[in-house]
Amino acid sequence: MVERTDSDFESQGVRCAGWLYEPEDTDEESPAIVMAHGFGGERVARLPAFAERFAEAGYAVFLFDYRGFGDSDGEPGHVIDGPAHVEDWLAALEHTRALDAVDGDRVGLWGTSFSGGHVVETAARDGDVGAIVSQVPFTDGLRNAVHLVRQGGLGYLTETAKAIARDLGRMATFRDPYYVPIAADPDEFGVLNTPDAKPGYESLIPDDEDWDNECAARILGTVGFYRPVTAAPDVDCPAFVAEATADSIIPSSSVDALVDELDDVERVRYDIGHFDAYTGADFERIVARERAFFDRTLRD
Repeated sequence: MVERTDSDFESQGVRCAGWLYEPEDTDEESPAIVMAHGFGGERVARLPAFAERFAEAGYAVFLFDYRGFGDSDGEPGHVIDGPAHVEDWLAALEHTRALDAVDGDRVGLWGTSFSGGHVVETAARDGDVGAIVSQVPFTDGLRNAVHLVRQGGLGYLTETAKAIARDLGRMATFRDPYYVPIAADPDEFGVLNTPDAKPGYESLIPDDEDWDNECAARILGTVGFYRPVTAAPDVDCPAFVAEATADSIIPSSSVDALVDELDDVERVRYDIGHFDAYTGADFERIVARERAFFDRTLRD
């Protein structure tokens, strides 16, 4: 059995909630993997399944919530901010290396979707990460913004502009954010309203958990400037990129650009949609491949 314990830490003076998964029956320091979710996600949303598989293979796994999300503190809540999330990643990485159960010289990062870009930024800034997994990765906000506008058309662009204006007005008058849905049906407005977005998010939420399907609208005005791909040349550790070739959210051109910029990269294409990697047979084959990658890079 894998043991899970609470292990909170601070990022920029704010408490972030973390879980430490420890492998069974080991008295030695273990190589470690740091994990967190993607766009508006919380740690309960299918990430424990990955964490448990990695811990069963002998890794100490640290899984955390960003400031303002899940069980972490931080106000206002549900503000998605790439650079702020990276600060949380750096703090989580420092915390993980200091844990008694962890061999601080052998720590990898695992990110998915939006955090697939965060791990690139974090590895580039830290310089001592052992390996990264970037699953269905968001790494170029500009390409993604253009991709979503093309799919949503003029109506999406108009609603985006209105939502940004309302949220900026609230910021200027020190009020709570104006929130928009993270995921919506195609005939409704949300940051993501591709046909698979809302059912995809909902498929990740455990039956006994609630998910606040909202984020501050300001991310719509800043996401285009968040481009972790520009940090990829500074990543000096091995990288594994799991691409969903039927992804409606991440354009394949952005994955091409990421792979081109990484020096040591293994890219695997899966004929799946953006949310398929988390469940069922697709989860089984992807998590096994990712575990094998960590075995090669953090153990050998």
